[in-house]
Amino acid sequence: MGHRSLMSWDSARPVPWRRLSTEWAVVAAIIAVVSYWATDNRKLSSYVALLLGGAVYLLVGGVMAKFGYQRKTLKQMRADVAAAPPRTVGRQAAAVGRPKPAPTKRTSGGPGQRSRKRRR
Repeated sequence: MGHRSLMSWDSARPVPWRRLSTEWAVVAAIIAVVSYWATDNRKLSSYVALLLGGAVYLLVGGVMAKFGYQRKTLKQMRADVAAAPPRTVGRQAAAVGRPKPAPTKRTSGGPGQRSRKRRR
């Protein structure tokens, strides 16, 4: 999601209707197919609800666009990931982020190296 600051309403600001309607159409088609196939839903009211939900999605998306909100495209997100420095994972991240603590009486032998008393 875009982290751009929102501005005031600007009626001249363009609304990406094609992008909004394409996103809605893809999601609605997937929901309709899954609903029909997985639940055997044959009620017309469910599919009318999808259309009404699409109208609400377009309305909210249009209003948000007029306020200056615009989500990043996949192309923009890929460019951000490519430009970001590589991240280390797991123990490497911990080793890079902070220095190793000094050994203590309990940790100086390493993992699993308890002092064992001999049995006689």
